[in-house]
Amino acid sequence: MSAAKLQLGIAGLGRAFTLMLPTLANDPRLQLVSATDPQALACAQFERDFGVTCDANYEALCANPKVQAIYIATPHQMHAEQVEMAAAYGKHVMVEKPMALTLDECTRMMEACTRAQVVLMVGHSHSFNAPVLKAHQLIQSGAFGRVRMMHALNYTDFLYRPRRPEELDTQAGGGVIFSQAAHQIDIVRLLGGGQVKSVMAHTGAWDASRPTEGAYSALIGFENGAFASVSYNGYGHFDSDRWMDGIGELGQTKNWADHGMARQRLAHASSANDEAQLKAARNYGAAQWSGSKALPQLAQHQHFGPLIISCDHADLRPTPQGVWIDGHVDVKLQALQPPTLPRIEVIDEFYNAIVHRTPVLHSGAWARATTAVSLAILASAQSGQIQTPTHQISPEC
Repeated sequence: MSAAKLQLGIAGLGRAFTLMLPTLANDPRLQLVSATDPQALACAQFERDFGVTCDANYEALCANPKVQAIYIATPHQMHAEQVEMAAAYGKHVMVEKPMALTLDECTRMMEACTRAQVVLMVGHSHSFNAPVLKAHQLIQSGAFGRVRMMHALNYTDFLYRPRRPEELDTQAGGGVIFSQAAHQIDIVRLLGGGQVKSVMAHTGAWDASRPTEGAYSALIGFENGAFASVSYNGYGHFDSDRWMDGIGELGQTKNWADHGMARQRLAHASSANDEAQLKAARNYGAAQWSGSKALPQLAQHQHFGPLIISCDHADLRPTPQGVWIDGHVDVKLQALQPPTLPRIEVIDEFYNAIVHRTPVLHSGAWARATTAVSLAILASAQSGQIQTPTHQISPEC
């Protein structure tokens, strides 16, 4: 395959796609050639934005001869079947996290892509973030000794953003474990060596009107002796971006006057159907869609809340500006240049895997290991017992 533009099809034009939209639309290595979504308004918007014709359904997208690779940004429960179909049609695949809802599904997806000899990459997760990758590079250099301990936390309003019914159903992939824990687990696995040995966790489901997990806290032990505490609270009171210099998850400056807006919007929904319609009204191409494919004005990198990595000789702290290094006698910032494109690291990895045959870090095997830890958090919280997740691999695999 030549180094021409990668011809990309999009499956699902919802929230995940809109977060990736400025990247997909402005990366010169990509050409968006088609999409499919059950919402006619979203398809019409895509056709206006990119001057192409959308496919009528997912199989038609897979069969489209113009499409070389597919970005799957559909609801979690659809991932396994859709990856298998894409592979059957010989398409490379980038599928959003979580990879799938069960380990058997993950394995099926991997096997389908191996048989078809196509690339399978799972993302976006925040372990793609440049400051996290820089911290990994610093750790791998050996200059700071071994990783001993990590603390990661995030407080958001996740649970009170408008949701479809299945997004509040854990069995269908709803709640914070499947949607949010994958970010933190991917990060600490990357930095801690990948091989998780034990998981002890608690989860919180504290609002009967939102009947799924809205919070968790887990202690994760690694084979190499390192350990990490990861905590997430999606109940929308404290915003931990206050501890990130007022920079939001996507690298944007936060407007603190917006605090509580998620709950205020939700107050207008008196039923599950109302809430689903409220969400749909803000989706790509819908009446209240206010986004754009234009590049945002970003001078900061993405993050997923405060994170501290304790090594033998320093504590490392990835931030939107770079990595702070608190050493024995001094404190310094390993600064990073502002991002040229948001989430460019995601396209770097996917494009290089297809065009230059570079192995992907965020492979199916890597994401299956992360899924195993997510499932272990749920199992530990339910049983009160330490869990030993299977299918663990190191970042080098």
